[in-house]
Amino acid sequence: MKVLAISTSASRYEKTGHRTGMWLGEYTHFYDVLIEAGHDVTLASITGGEVPIDPVSLQPPVINLGGTSKRYQDREFMSQLDDTPAVADLNASDYDAVYLIGGHGTLFDFDDPALKTLLADFAESGAIVSAVCHGPAGLLDVPLPSGDTLLSGKKATGYTWAEEKLARRADAVPYSLEDKLEAEACEYTTAKIPMTEHVVTDGTLVTGQNPMSAASVGKEVVRLLAERR
Repeated sequence: MKVLAISTSASRYEKTGHRTGMWLGEYTHFYDVLIEAGHDVTLASITGGEVPIDPVSLQPPVINLGGTSKRYQDREFMSQLDDTPAVADLNASDYDAVYLIGGHGTLFDFDDPALKTLLADFAESGAIVSAVCHGPAGLLDVPLPSGDTLLSGKKATGYTWAEEKLARRADAVPYSLEDKLEAEACEYTTAKIPMTEHVVTDGTLVTGQNPMSAASVGKEVVRLLAERR
């Protein structure tokens, strides 16, 4: 089955100018689970073209987790990031699921109108919508034809403010993702210990709290895809 993965195109923090982008492991961990299960994964980004990578996600020990280092050295795999389609050029009907990759860049461009339209189409068709870490920023304020939003009445998780502080990014981010998710979803839950795995599945919506949750989000998507068959 076909899965669309979407990355940020934002490469810098607006307040500080420091580099950011996709958190590479949140793509590789998910990708490996889906590919092993026999599914196709297509990578896209907000504006299309080359995908920026958060440099912190390339540093040890982070890059050594879950096989990310091996993928980073794989030229064929990394070539996906060289020239991606833009979300405005995509149709939800071409895919069975969508996955929003995290990285702090999402806080600057996942409010894109074309992304909201695309995600609404996925949700309305009953397709699987998934996201991890800062990826749930794209789920905020997505209007549906019913008048509700995508997160209305849904249980979800995402990167916490405690984790922002641990990452030393609390002064650089434009808002608290935790606060926004808590305000819009009917129930927002987190792991008892920051930076540990936590995944929430509510119907066809799957969200993961942090980088440690990406593989488990992938496993939940695989499970839901099997049920659709």
